[in-house]
Amino acid sequence: MKVDPSAARILIVDDQEIHTRLLRTILQMEGFTNITMCNDPREAVAVFKRFSPDIVLLDLMMSPIDGFNVMRQIQENVADDDEVPIVFLTADVNPEHRHRALAAGAKDFLSKPFDHDEVVLRIRNLLETRLLYVRLRELAMSAEALFVEGAEALGSAF
Repeated sequence: MKVDPSAARILIVDDQEIHTRLLRTILQMEGFTNITMCNDPREAVAVFKRFSPDIVLLDLMMSPIDGFNVMRQIQENVADDDEVPIVFLTADVNPEHRHRALAAGAKDFLSKPFDHDEVVLRIRNLLETRLLYVRLRELAMSAEALFVEGAEALGSAF
């Protein structure tokens, strides 16, 4: 499934405005237009709820709340039947932090300083997976509705 950059909703959360602006610029150069930025991690969950992104790019080391806590709060606001990939942004090469983040549900990492091509490729890949997940969920709901309709039709025939 090909990703339509103009349709994808991307949330960037980083306490350093220069990083959010840089990522937005990289993504805009590739046709992504539906991008929201948040530079205060305390506001990230509220922005997440309002914007309903398809992917979250989240800085790992922020203040006063770190990326681990923001991710946990975001995950608490994702429906059980949904999956919103979270990509950590980090200059930290500590494997323990990376392992902890992956164990907690992060889907990938983007290292600072950002590599333009890597940013675009990783985000496109995760968005493609997200779109397939959404499509699968829609098909499952349609199949369930057809099953109920068929069962009701059979029940009224007797």
